[in-house]
Amino acid sequence: MTDPIKSPTTNPDWWRGAVIYQVYPRSFQDTTGDGLGDLRGVTLRLPHIASLGVDAIWLSPFFTSPMADMGYDVSDYCDVDPIFGNLADFDEMLAEAHRLGIKVIIDQVISHTSDQHPWFIESRASRDNARADWYVWADPKPDGTAPNNWLSIFGGPGWEWDGVRRQYYMHNFLISQPDLNFHNPDVQDAVLATVKFWLDRGVDGFRLDTVNFYFHDKLLRNNPPHEPDPDSVGLDAPDTNPYGMQNHLYDKTQPENIEFLRRFRALLDQYEGRTTVGEVGDGPRSLKTVAAYTGGGDKLHMCYTFDLLGPDFTASHVRKCVTAFQNAVTDGWVCWAFSNHDVQRHVSRFAETVEERARVAKLAVTLLSALRGSICLYQGEELGLPEAELAFEDLRDPYGIRFWPAFKGRDGCRTPMVWEKAADYAAFSAGKPWLPVPVEHRPLAADAQEHDPDSVLQHYRRTLAFRRDQDVLRDGDMRFVDSNQNLLSFVREKDGKRLLFVFNLTRERANFAPADQRIARVIAWPGFSPVYADGEIHLAPFDVFCAELD
Repeated sequence: MTDPIKSPTTNPDWWRGAVIYQVYPRSFQDTTGDGLGDLRGVTLRLPHIASLGVDAIWLSPFFTSPMADMGYDVSDYCDVDPIFGNLADFDEMLAEAHRLGIKVIIDQVISHTSDQHPWFIESRASRDNARADWYVWADPKPDGTAPNNWLSIFGGPGWEWDGVRRQYYMHNFLISQPDLNFHNPDVQDAVLATVKFWLDRGVDGFRLDTVNFYFHDKLLRNNPPHEPDPDSVGLDAPDTNPYGMQNHLYDKTQPENIEFLRRFRALLDQYEGRTTVGEVGDGPRSLKTVAAYTGGGDKLHMCYTFDLLGPDFTASHVRKCVTAFQNAVTDGWVCWAFSNHDVQRHVSRFAETVEERARVAKLAVTLLSALRGSICLYQGEELGLPEAELAFEDLRDPYGIRFWPAFKGRDGCRTPMVWEKAADYAAFSAGKPWLPVPVEHRPLAADAQEHDPDSVLQHYRRTLAFRRDQDVLRDGDMRFVDSNQNLLSFVREKDGKRLLFVFNLTRERANFAPADQRIARVIAWPGFSPVYADGEIHLAPFDVFCAELD
């Protein structure tokens, strides 16, 4: 075997404070005319991503898959699904990203596989084959019902009967996504071998899907009912889903996960400058789980939770989330985000009118860029795209189809990128796309914003450039400043430099006189219009004030 490819890096801790741009390949750019985005399309649009000034991209799954869950049901971890291209296309994309100074993080979905994966096909064939114990199998209760009360996030029981083995297998998501049995060391070895495959190919890191779902309780104990927690900010499932009615003590977040994450980290540490981003959905325990998974420097590099992915966009909520993280996670690292492929786009969550959307989009990225932690942006948010309203017959997401109409699923945030306002299908594809291109997205296309200095796109570029130039924003300390109004105010500090930020997340004008803060220089931020006079800050609705302190 040749020596592993090493991506260019000057700082092994590049991930700390990094800006990561999530690409959902199926909806980014199609180069074949089949209506599905592909890896060559990602390569084609890398200059757009580079123009934003991000440090890395996170690619949602492109592996071989029957696509029951849009690629999150993997049938071969070491190959590219033909709809996205092939390994040569991946290598070309990786090389071009590195040439542009962009690192590449790929999505590892290892808590479960597709039921079409060769491992599962062999496992379900008998109870005594070489992979019989590679998945979570259990006998029924005497009355034939499932082994316990565990539920699937995608609806219904978390168990499915298999007539060949005459046992149930566990699935946290779709019936066609059986859970791997991480209590079996052979499973861990096999999973880590697939990770090594991509490390040797030159990837810079992994986003670990449902990272707290790997292990289950060996005794298969029933989950107790959920007890409402007024202090919880977690959002694992919509309230239309009975999954939230349980306290998930036994079907995920088991103590054995810690040692596996150490094994994962030990493998990554053999390669220079690699990183991990864990997705933690654990209700009110999320921050405690993040602390356990990122502390000590021997497990994950950073995690994100669902804390800022809900509908609340108030100063008190953001402060509560950040403070809770600071209190719970003393030596770990967080990755903040307002949007991703699983939630309604934040412009639609936070803005009440069409007129507010651009203002909210600019405020949101400015706030993200000022927080302590790494940040993740989701494709299209740099254009201020709102959530798409789709008809039921257009849905492709099994989650949305299952819970319609109370929950419309995730397709509304997965519609194709809009590149050219006047082009067929907004230049995403030459053929009919897999999801419609919303009419209301066309005026927001990249070409329509490219030369408008007041556009959301240009604001993203300016804001990320400011963050990149300020060392204090990448990893400096952060402390909140009290206010007598509904304002979010904090100071970022490093090596004697201090920046004061004040955010008005309301629809009302606000004034604020920061006590004990000597302002040396007001920093003009294009797109915002605060006034500082006689020691008082005057903010318009959705306004931002930034200043350097003595």
